Amino acid sequence: MKILVINCGSSSLKYQLFDMETNEMLAKGICEQIGGESTFTHKVPADETKNCKALPMAMADHSAAIKIVIDTLTSKDRGVLSSMSEITAVGHRVLHGGEKFSGSVLVTDAVKDAIRECFDLGPLHNPANLMGIESCESVMPGVPQVAVFDTGFHATMPDYAYMYALPYEYYEKYGIRRYGFHGTSHRFVSKRCIELLGGKAEGTKIVTCHLGNGSSISAVKDGKCFDTTMGVTPLEGIMMGTRCGSIDPAIIPIIMKKEGLTPDQMDAVMNKKSGMLGVTQKTSDNRTIENDAKNGCERAKLVESMLCHQLTKYIGGFAAAMGGVDAVVFTGGIGENNPHYRTRVAEKLGFLGTAIDEEANAKRGEELEISVPGSKVKLFVIPTNEELMIAQDTYEIVNAD
Repeated sequence: MKILVINCGSSSLKYQLFDMETNEMLAKGICEQIGGESTFTHKVPADETKNCKALPMAMADHSAAIKIVIDTLTSKDRGVLSSMSEITAVGHRVLHGGEKFSGSVLVTDAVKDAIRECFDLGPLHNPANLMGIESCESVMPGVPQVAVFDTGFHATMPDYAYMYALPYEYYEKYGIRRYGFHGTSHRFVSKRCIELLGGKAEGTKIVTCHLGNGSSISAVKDGKCFDTTMGVTPLEGIMMGTRCGSIDPAIIPIIMKKEGLTPDQMDAVMNKKSGMLGVTQKTSDNRTIENDAKNGCERAKLVESMLCHQLTKYIGGFAAAMGGVDAVVFTGGIGENNPHYRTRVAEKLGFLGTAIDEEANAKRGEELEISVPGSKVKLFVIPTNEELMIAQDTYEIVNAD
């Protein structure tokens, strides 16, 4: 069985094709600048001769992009399929499911309506995600579509973890509460961590740290999300590449008044001009920041110290809220590839019983335990695979009795 995984942005479309008999990724790629000067990148891990990079190709809309993807996957020169009929189903990453969905679902008209109802909660992502679903329905009529929600894993949070201390009517009228994001990643790595701890979810207490351009931390108790750092939107929590993370809410009207900013302009400041980029005034790329810090750049060193402080604070807080912690997992582009952060955080959390193995920790991008034998709290690096998780959900749903 072949499953196609789609992740649509407003002007982009990422895809991966999986063989579910082996969980092997057969091909992947991205359509960029859809509706403009579009380009197409396609990779086949088993045969590099089929690859193309940033190939100019006209794509008027997402339906045209989907058609190019299907044509490429089934072509003689670059393809891995004999025909589109080999694709059993399509799994879609959908950012926001609100309170309606606690798991992945087969797409119906009612599901599409519910995704539309969450446009206000996910204005940058949900419209594009729905566009991807409808484009696939147009190009691939009759092929089952499955929606996998970023918020789904976090639906198990207790009310005292997801509610804000605002007038309760805002929750009732507008759904203002903590939802959390990166749920597919947190679910994937926490599930794998439980396997590494012995395979029994009950009784486990894990903190998962998804660190990349967007970052979030989750407390996972008994295999279920207990709390997480992101909120109504992906802006809350720790500092990120261009997002400010949690700040004093009073800062917002102060800056708006002093700078004469509209709500949309202030939103852009917090989402696109803050975080690592805002502090360095140079870059949001952690690889550059890591290099600059080694060369003595004070702003880069400040970013590293801020992030390590926030990581320690949230991990320690979640450990206290769960009544202990068995393991801490690092994942995402930064989490998997920055030993320096992992060392600093482990040292700060030493009072909990963390002891890092520096030889193991020096490796990048591999699944491994980075704590010393006998460490009271185990430390793991577990590369995430959100696309495989989406493919597995899709496979299970379309094969359910």
